[in-house]
Amino acid sequence: MPVPEDRRLTEIASRLHREDPRFARALADGRPHRPREYRFHRAWLLLTAALGALAAGMFLAHGLLIAAGLVLAGVAGELFDPHRRERGTRYPPSGS
Repeated sequence: MPVPEDRRLTEIASRLHREDPRFARALADGRPHRPREYRFHRAWLLLTAALGALAAGMFLAHGLLIAAGLVLAGVAGELFDPHRRERGTRYPPSGS
């Protein structure tokens, strides 16, 4: 029978492989990649598009384009939070 620490380590390893197989594979190869929660490629792309829309809206004096750029920048800012999935819902469920 395995020692409780060994069982716990096995559970952690299986959960890591289930949540982020690319990171687990790279870790096993000895060349780890960033975990999924610290990969910000989409966030940088969205932030670039948001700043482009904001700049174009300011240049053209177009309010809707400025507003869209600001909203997209807010969404991109939210994507930079590595723990956004752990927070759960914003509002607690109503228990009436």
